[in-house]
Amino acid sequence: MTTTMPTPSPSTENPAASAGTGPATGAARQKKPPAPPAPPGLLRRLPARAGERTAARKLLALALIAAVAVPAAASLWGSGTWPAALTHDVRPPLEELDAWLVDNRDSHWVFLYFLLHIGNNSVLAVDGVLAALEGLGWAGVTAAATALGWYAGGADTGRRALRTAATALGTFAVIGLLDMWEPAMETLALMIVAVAASAGIGVLLGLAAGLSDRCEKLLRPAFDTMQVMPAFAYLLPFVLLFGIGTPSALIATVIYAAPPMARLTSLGLRGASPAALEASTSLGANAWQRLWTARLPLARRRMLLGLNQTIMMCLSMVVLASVIGAGGLGDEVFTGLSRVDVGQALVPGVAIVLIAVWLDRTTAAAGERLDDTAASRPPSRTRARAVRGGALAAVAAAAAAGSAALGREWPETWTVDVSEPVNTAVARITEHLGSGIPVIGGTAAWSENFARWVLNPLRDGLQGAPWWLLLLAAAALALLAGTWRTAVTATAALAAIGAMGLWNASLNTLSQVLAALVVTLLLGVTVGVLAARVPWVERAIRPVLDVMQTMPQFIYLIPVVALFNVGRTAAIIAAVVYALPAVVRITAQGVRETDPAALEAARSMGATTGQQLRQVQLPLARPALLLAVNQGVVLVLAIVVIGGLVGGGALGYDVVYALQKSELGIGLTSGAAIVCLGVLLDRVTQPAAARGRGDRR
Repeated sequence: MTTTMPTPSPSTENPAASAGTGPATGAARQKKPPAPPAPPGLLRRLPARAGERTAARKLLALALIAAVAVPAAASLWGSGTWPAALTHDVRPPLEELDAWLVDNRDSHWVFLYFLLHIGNNSVLAVDGVLAALEGLGWAGVTAAATALGWYAGGADTGRRALRTAATALGTFAVIGLLDMWEPAMETLALMIVAVAASAGIGVLLGLAAGLSDRCEKLLRPAFDTMQVMPAFAYLLPFVLLFGIGTPSALIATVIYAAPPMARLTSLGLRGASPAALEASTSLGANAWQRLWTARLPLARRRMLLGLNQTIMMCLSMVVLASVIGAGGLGDEVFTGLSRVDVGQALVPGVAIVLIAVWLDRTTAAAGERLDDTAASRPPSRTRARAVRGGALAAVAAAAAAGSAALGREWPETWTVDVSEPVNTAVARITEHLGSGIPVIGGTAAWSENFARWVLNPLRDGLQGAPWWLLLLAAAALALLAGTWRTAVTATAALAAIGAMGLWNASLNTLSQVLAALVVTLLLGVTVGVLAARVPWVERAIRPVLDVMQTMPQFIYLIPVVALFNVGRTAAIIAAVVYALPAVVRITAQGVRETDPAALEAARSMGATTGQQLRQVQLPLARPALLLAVNQGVVLVLAIVVIGGLVGGGALGYDVVYALQKSELGIGLTSGAAIVCLGVLLDRVTQPAAARGRGDRR
């Protein structure tokens, strides 16, 4: 990023001389001494004036509109909570639709010739993969995962290949020792099918968006909306169509996880080197040949990153889909959380985290291998075939030997029950940390005071504010962040919540999101700045952030429930912990990439370390900070909604209740309100963040 130093004001110069016209006198030709450099705080002041004038004009126009619209709205519908006259009950039509779908699921042609085929094929695919895993047995699956990790790391005796293989071996060994082998195989089978389908669909959509501007314009708003939708919102429509079970879980997972693959594939295709494409064209290659020989090879790195993101999102969604009958490890976690049994929930939670780390390390090693191959001579085809054949032979031998010696299921004598010791340890920790800390109390007191002094006033303030004032605030914030179109979208999203009759519940959820976002930004920006300025802090927190970013959403609830019990505070703390890594990384990167010339200019003028940070680095890192706010909002909303599982209440509770009781009228309206809330929060922050990223480019 480049920075333009402010120039002297035109009023202090000779206009004729500065314009290059006027009498050619000696005084005019004489070079003037350079103006003194501006203080660091003025680095961005002059370029920002045009933007400030534009924002002022927008707010003035909005004020004029409000001066006419607000008195009329207040006189017609009052100034309290959302007026009943503007509310339409959408639950009866949804309940009728649900009843019609249930009655016609076995007879209507839409189901007979389309949806039932999708559902049946989904079940067959997952069952087929599960049968293959069970056929390999515990020894074969462990050997296959180890061989895959070794191959992804380079298929040699190097440190990376051995480390990746050891990670896979340790993952499946610990899963077996924890007696989680059978549910882990169920989760892995659903994962394999979901990743294959998500990656395939994502690549096709990415090709369309990367090669066609029209397709990119059509797909972009869909991807934007899907990105801000919490995971819970994906489950309800497919439960309505396919019922409880594997088809709903699989299809919701595929749709949830496909956008990252599509976006990064499109980005890789559009970012292909023009020189390489020109060289391919000059050699006589047609459009398809350029795609296969130039565009796709150059996009491999981006596509592998998209595959990594798709795998992580698939795992997160597969675990969460346990609430609609997906089974596997997620079901074990959900059962433990429902009973507030931390030991029962922690054991499958550890297995899920290990699978996430294994998958993340394997795909990361494959990406590093691509870089090594691009920088050096690729291995010969003969050696590659020999390596693959040897790995397959080793897997087959391990599967046969393990099944013959100990059977295909993990031996019961090799398992360890840790749930009771965990519950005992949690009880002791809770006893000492919950209320046994002198002077400052404990986690129970902190949770109660946070709810009493922060959450309750914030919720009551939002619910007690005039409805038109909240609409006006949403429009003003969105207008400052973007355009009039953005303001209309944000205002319409908030108004749709009121029109569905979910005003108070949505404001309750919004209060939790805002409280969690403030805490996340305070901690994230502070830690990010420290990581950017102090090298040992960055080295210390890097492995912690890596592990936190690979953990599925569901898992964050387990330790929080152990320390803070169920309630809104537990959901907020889980949201803070989940969103913190992204905010820390984005902030650290933005501060670290500050223009060195600007910092050197500040030092030369005697600026202290604090002045350099406040007046140079943070102002120049503004685009990154705005992006951190946007990502924090999206991530916090996702966990606050899932917090309905642990007493978060509001919209999240309505969705969980609807999924468990098949009250889809309640669930679909609450899900729609969650989507509207996500669109509102995203539009208030995303346009500014996007504009900031454009500035940085």
